[in-house]
Amino acid sequence: MLSCKQVTRLASEKLDRPLSLRERLSFRMHLMMCAACSRFDGQMQFMRTAISRLSRGETPDREDR
Repeated sequence: MLSCKQVTRLASEKLDRPLSLRERLSFRMHLMMCAACSRFDGQMQFMRTAISRLSRGETPDREDR
């Protein structure tokens, strides 16, 4: 099983490259058991979406706040 350190590294890497099947399965299994890593992964995805929207010049909707 992956350690939290390995999972945080993969959470970052998956934003830049597709993970292998083995990496994805190990990653998902760890997230099912670790709330902290699950939150970290969600935060990484949120930041990527926010940065992408800002770079396109979008502003947050009232409901998003």
